[in-house]
Amino acid sequence: MNHLEMFEKIVIQQRARIEKIKEDRTPIDYEGMEKIVIGVIGGDGIGPFITEQARNVLEQILSKEIDSGKVEFRSIDGCTIEKRAAAGKAIPDDVLEKIKQCHVLLKGPTTTPRKGDKWANVESANVAMRKELDLFANVRPVKVPELGIDWVFFRENTECLYAMGSQGINITDDLAIDFRVITTPGTERIARLAFDYARKNGKKKITIVTKANVIKTTDGKFLDVCKRVAEEYPEIETDDWYIDIMTAKLLDEKRRNQFEVFILPNLYGDILTDEAAELQGGVGTAGSANLGTQYAMFEAIHGSAPRMVEEGRAAYADPSSMIRAGSMLLSHIGYQAYADMLSEAIEKCTVTERKVTITGRAGGATGADLTNYILREVKGVKNG
Repeated sequence: MNHLEMFEKIVIQQRARIEKIKEDRTPIDYEGMEKIVIGVIGGDGIGPFITEQARNVLEQILSKEIDSGKVEFRSIDGCTIEKRAAAGKAIPDDVLEKIKQCHVLLKGPTTTPRKGDKWANVESANVAMRKELDLFANVRPVKVPELGIDWVFFRENTECLYAMGSQGINITDDLAIDFRVITTPGTERIARLAFDYARKNGKKKITIVTKANVIKTTDGKFLDVCKRVAEEYPEIETDDWYIDIMTAKLLDEKRRNQFEVFILPNLYGDILTDEAAELQGGVGTAGSANLGTQYAMFEAIHGSAPRMVEEGRAAYADPSSMIRAGSMLLSHIGYQAYADMLSEAIEKCTVTERKVTITGRAGGATGADLTNYILREVKGVKNG
């Protein structure tokens, strides 16, 4: 297959994907379900350690629902880098089958091989899962009350550079080309989700982030489509910023508390939310939701930190990112009171009171220490 044929194949694939997006799919109704199945994927590196702590918290909060059969937790093994590399796939077929038998996923960080690694060059498990389950929205909240920060980022999850990351072409030894895809229906659905969220939650402002002044075709489309959707929500103020200056304005003490909800393409969303999480206490503190109409996945925003495992420090990894993701999971499946209770406990234990301090090293608290601290606070609220 020559280079033009490879490009033609990519175009055909993307046009078929657009038609699938256009299909009318009614979102899953968790309240009407007889049983909600939560799949738990440990991942790589510190993933199994912090995911275990988050699962412990959720199982204790949902103990009555588990006992009644309303909620079931299932362990999904085989999504480690060793097994993915051996299979030569981002997600082995048997693992993907188990994943699709669940309604929501609690997923630990997974390792993505890079050029020169000892592992086979398989696609990111996260990217593959988002495409396979059509998890088009990555939702990342960041809240720092003492700084006046209360942000929610809506990052498009299935397009942009990441969606095509494994389909680049080496034309010659001197020329490599990657592809960036932005579609009208893909942008419409992330924009509408963000505006619906703003309307339902009393948010007054949405900010669209692109680099449309330079990347005129794809970023230009993203900006134009978001602005068209904005016209359907006249009560919400909408502005747009370029990604480079936006990274600066998140640090601007006079400006940053004016932002509320953001809509971003995939790559910019990944970068900007890591910066935002640093203001909250670091990427180790931030959780995220990956939402589609039929499936949802909840995870930390950081990586698998294999060095911590190699140095024997995995037990000291901070599980608060995964526990925050667990709070988002509770909200998504209809247990808002539980989600609020857990969020308040996390806030108290990691921000305002902080009787337990995670350092990532011996001498600081372990992940289990912080988890038990949070659970004591949760139980105190429930009993109170």
